[in-house]
Amino acid sequence: MKRIVLFALTNIAVMFVLMVVFHLVCAFFGVDPNAAFARNGTDLTSLAIFSLVYGMTGGFVSLLLSKTIAKMTTRARTITGDEGEAERWLVDTVAQLAERAHVKMPEVAIYPGEPNAFATGAFKNHALVAVSTGIMESMTKEELRAVLGHEMSHVANGDMVTMTLLQGVLNACVIFLSRLVASLASNALRGDDNRRRGGSGPIFYLVYYVMQFALGIGASIIAMWFSRHREDAADKGSADLIGTPSSMIAALRRLGNLQPGVLPGSIAALGAVGVRKASLFATHPSLEDRIAALEKIQRGI
Repeated sequence: MKRIVLFALTNIAVMFVLMVVFHLVCAFFGVDPNAAFARNGTDLTSLAIFSLVYGMTGGFVSLLLSKTIAKMTTRARTITGDEGEAERWLVDTVAQLAERAHVKMPEVAIYPGEPNAFATGAFKNHALVAVSTGIMESMTKEELRAVLGHEMSHVANGDMVTMTLLQGVLNACVIFLSRLVASLASNALRGDDNRRRGGSGPIFYLVYYVMQFALGIGASIIAMWFSRHREDAADKGSADLIGTPSSMIAALRRLGNLQPGVLPGSIAALGAVGVRKASLFATHPSLEDRIAALEKIQRGI
């Protein structure tokens, strides 16, 4: 709940700062800050409120439905441990890691597919940890335990909520700035007669969609950079929960020799493995970089 309150407050704070900066720039150039928007049938305050609501609502809905959506898209089945020896070991291991991480026992699930695992959920004490059939068949228990430690670190750190917080802020900024720039450009390029008639002409929509595309790319780069940062933290968290980084190093090396399973976009950032090579749009660092970071911990660096 604390992180959700932070989500709302952060969105409001960001939009407030953007409005203040815009008003200061307009005051410096002697421009009426609401004039450009009034001609297009809106105003700055309305735009800020719309951006906030739109950016926050999408984030809240996706967060609250995250477990349900994850189960549906991966065809995951929740287990209790009574299904068999492998399932009992899996549930018991997650329970031990949850206790060490000081969070409540999450739901545990298995889904069909190539090697991977993920964690999701709106609250860290009501989360879901799922592993694929491929990863259970491919890894030793110690390696799989390290992967589960990685996912439990995501849960304990509240990464599901934090990623939603960031995405909500970015969405609000993209909407606000796109319409702001489109309104200013539209009124600057239209003639006086057209400006007096008001409305949103083709120039407005052209600039708006171009800005949406450009700012959307920038927002994705920021979100993916943060996701890679959280993956490093989850690897280190696994080492802390297990007591050594060697198990996670072995798990990552194992994954490097396998074809990892592709997760749906809504949960890809919290999977155990992404692509092998890092890029600006990758949710995970490369396996080589992750192994190198853990080896530094192993050497006490």
